[in-house]
Amino acid sequence: MRKPKVVVLGAGYGGIMTTVNLQKKLGVSEADITLVNKNDYHYETTWLHEVSAGTLHHDRSRVPVKNLINTSKVNFVQDTVVDVKTEEKRVILENSELEYDYLVVALGYESETFGIKGLKEHAFSIANINSARLIREHIDYVFATYNNEVEKRDELLTIVVGGAGFTGIELVGELANRVPQLCKEFDIPREKVRVICVEAAPTALPGFDPELVEYAVTQLERKGVEFKIGTAIKEATEEGIIVAKDDQVEEIKAATVIWAAGVRGSYLIEKAGFENMRGRVKVDPQLRAPGLDNVFIVGDCSLMINPETERPYPPTAQIAMQQGETCAHNLAVLVRGQGEMQEFKPDLKGTVCSLGHDDAIGVVFGRKLFGSSASFMKKVVDNRALYLQGGAGLVMKKGKFNFF
Repeated sequence: MRKPKVVVLGAGYGGIMTTVNLQKKLGVSEADITLVNKNDYHYETTWLHEVSAGTLHHDRSRVPVKNLINTSKVNFVQDTVVDVKTEEKRVILENSELEYDYLVVALGYESETFGIKGLKEHAFSIANINSARLIREHIDYVFATYNNEVEKRDELLTIVVGGAGFTGIELVGELANRVPQLCKEFDIPREKVRVICVEAAPTALPGFDPELVEYAVTQLERKGVEFKIGTAIKEATEEGIIVAKDDQVEEIKAATVIWAAGVRGSYLIEKAGFENMRGRVKVDPQLRAPGLDNVFIVGDCSLMINPETERPYPPTAQIAMQQGETCAHNLAVLVRGQGEMQEFKPDLKGTVCSLGHDDAIGVVFGRKLFGSSASFMKKVVDNRALYLQGGAGLVMKKGKFNFF
């Protein structure tokens, strides 16, 4: 009897958690499981702001895929997905093709520029390990360049972060910690360096508790971060950005512009013909694509509406990991043809936003946290994610233990 073929596309949080849970639920004789990923490693997306700022080495944030999966149960294919043919039940890769009976699409996110002129050409984005590494190396380069020029250009020491949402705030928090080290290393007066955070919304961290937002902005301003709230980026140029607030237009010259204000699902979602909104598919309660009982979509490419707010749940690691567990259960039910499929219901334990390695804000189990207690909880959250992916051994190897 032919074993059903289960193919998982992507080794991010959703894909890894689906695979790790599926290999526990199904025996070798029950299904052929294949995991496809472009790189031979999984990386902690929620740590990329630290890699970008240079406060965490990129190797700390990644784990070889084969350290997370049971290779006697799961076939790992390192290749790039080119297209998905749902009618033919085939996945087209750069170097081969795969047939499937059940498919899990967990292809992650891409930067969303909302059509702002020049952003793709002149701004960095925190899209993956390589783009984060490029940001870090670029910042080191422009700081090193500053004192090697006869005419000092202050824009070399100006860093603009577009967006004061979760990613933008965590990034400027890390940059605020890194700048004093850079100044010492490259013999630059601290007052010469500007870190500017630009946000079009009327507040930083839209949707966060106002008391926590005020704390975050105050703490970051104390570390030298400048905020331009209610200010929209109109264009990115070779020399920096052009912003507008009300009728006032301003040019900010900066050698480093980092866009951290929007993400969308993978372009492959659109290419494959799924019904979607900005690369995200509105899945059914069991996490399946509309009209496709054998195709599951998890992580950044899935869209689910929160019935309480009537808005989509945010594409967070917490939700992607929980989706992976539900997806694995439902796949096991289908493969065996017995049991009941589960509806996905997020168990939101809270949200913590770091303001550098030593400070944070958050709401955990309904309680507001500030400062060192929030920072402690952020590291607990990070370590718990590692535990769920790779057990105690991964926590000991990659975990964060500088709690205070």
